[in-house]
Amino acid sequence: MTAQGPKSRRRALFMVNPHARNGALPLDAVRAVLETGIDLLEAPLPPSGEVSDVLRARAPEVDLVILGGGDGTLNAAASGLYDTQLPLGVLPLGTANDFALTLSIPTDPLAAARVILDHAPRFIDLGDVNGHPFLNVASIGFSADLARALTREAKRYFGVVGYGIVAARLLMQSRLFTAYIEHDGTAEAVRTLQVSVGNGRHYGGGLTVEASATADDGQLDFYSLEVDHWWRLLALLPSLRDGTQGQWDDVRAFRTKKVVVRTSRPRPVNTDGELVTFTPAHFSIRPAAIRVHAPPQIPPQTWPQTGGVQNSSQPLAEGTP
Repeated sequence: MTAQGPKSRRRALFMVNPHARNGALPLDAVRAVLETGIDLLEAPLPPSGEVSDVLRARAPEVDLVILGGGDGTLNAAASGLYDTQLPLGVLPLGTANDFALTLSIPTDPLAAARVILDHAPRFIDLGDVNGHPFLNVASIGFSADLARALTREAKRYFGVVGYGIVAARLLMQSRLFTAYIEHDGTAEAVRTLQVSVGNGRHYGGGLTVEASATADDGQLDFYSLEVDHWWRLLALLPSLRDGTQGQWDDVRAFRTKKVVVRTSRPRPVNTDGELVTFTPAHFSIRPAAIRVHAPPQIPPQTWPQTGGVQNSSQPLAEGTP
């Protein structure tokens, strides 16, 4: 009987975003932990539009990808991860790190490195809007305006506090817009401050799209903030943080696999903090689309059966775009 040789070490493409909020942190200890079980092929992170291209080009050389950065960095890699099916290891170095929070990946880079070594990759879903994949949440309205207003410098130097400062200023200026929503055989015309479509659970630096949402449930979680005054949104803030906003009368919430949002004029769509496309926005789910090294999923609470206006629908008015 022939003796088996030692198991070959995995090889990882290792890229860090130096412009992330914590991208300049010394990572020697992180590398040392990873290199106890993985050979690192280090490469500079290219511009966001080229990250997925690099993954496709380097896929034959490696067994997994390890990315250090924030949600925007991970979003830029989503298409390449989907095409190559390389497992992803996450080093959270961004401002909010919502994707890591959703998957219970520690925000301490050293602890996150140990997760990559100790936990097998598991499948998660991807959201999709007009062919662009997203990990956390895509939104139209207030959040898109916030993403456009937040500069890289503000996020880096002020962190999550920067979100609050800019958000408060924008909130005072925000106006409702009309959105035409089609899903599951219904059509609704609504006046809203923001519509959001979630794949994962967390987004926006500590907000929750829905309390029971996970990144592997095969569903999209939709909500629309149909508030009359900005101060009403302040009252909603605790519910937005714990994901129970769908229980309010002026929040429309439902779970679906496909939804289309149209507006009278093109509006930008924010995916994981990046503006990538415009309305009309066709949302869908890509089930079990990519694999990520993360701890086992802890089942959240059950999706509420009633609440808000999630069952309301009305025919579209004539002239709907």
